[in-house]
Amino acid sequence: MFEFDQYLGFLAFLTILTIGFWLMIFLIMFVVPYWLGGNLMELWKERRAAKRERK
Repeated sequence: MFEFDQYLGFLAFLTILTIGFWLMIFLIMFVVPYWLGGNLMELWKERRAAKRERK
């Protein structure tokens, strides 16, 4: 069915695919919301500081 070289290639493919899948899940679930939340907080602080300067 499979020769040993094909088996190793298949395992390498599955490993890379699995690592990519979990990396994408990690980025979508943690990194992107943290990045967006930080940007929104910084924007809010800047607008609040500009509003205080105007008064």
